[in-house]
Amino acid sequence: MNASPVTQDPDLLRRLLRAKDRMDAASHEEWPVERLAQVSGVSEAHFARSFKQAFGIPPHRYLLTRRIERAMALLRDTDLPITDIAFDTGWASLGTFGRTFRDITGESPSAVRARGKPTAHEIGRVPVCIANAARRPDLTTAVSEKRRLAAGGTNEPEQQESP
Repeated sequence: MNASPVTQDPDLLRRLLRAKDRMDAASHEEWPVERLAQVSGVSEAHFARSFKQAFGIPPHRYLLTRRIERAMALLRDTDLPITDIAFDTGWASLGTFGRTFRDITGESPSAVRARGKPTAHEIGRVPVCIANAARRPDLTTAVSEKRRLAAGGTNEPEQQESP
């Protein structure tokens, strides 16, 4: 049942890429699955399933990654207040931004900013695409799952011993 992206219909992949490109271009906007499915011209369930199959992560997680990636760049490269960065990157609440940012990166936005901007000689010879990939947050686990694991919870239902 799990087909690799290579075996997916090329027309479907183009449609999924169209939706992915729209999220990349406007990651600060709301992108519910319904809207993404409309962009792709497929049903919501088919879109969500196909997107995860093609790109390895669900659409919402992909969008979170893009938002955090953009926020990290703004923290590093500008002097904008953290509140402005949160709202500019699509977050409706500073608290949600801070909590999600910390859950994904392991640091608070102010800690990322405190590390300072890299000097030109530190990254001058590295191609921009490689530098961006190295700075991309690792979001292979859902944020809610990270919180549950950090709290000591598990996903497994508890097994009761039989007498």
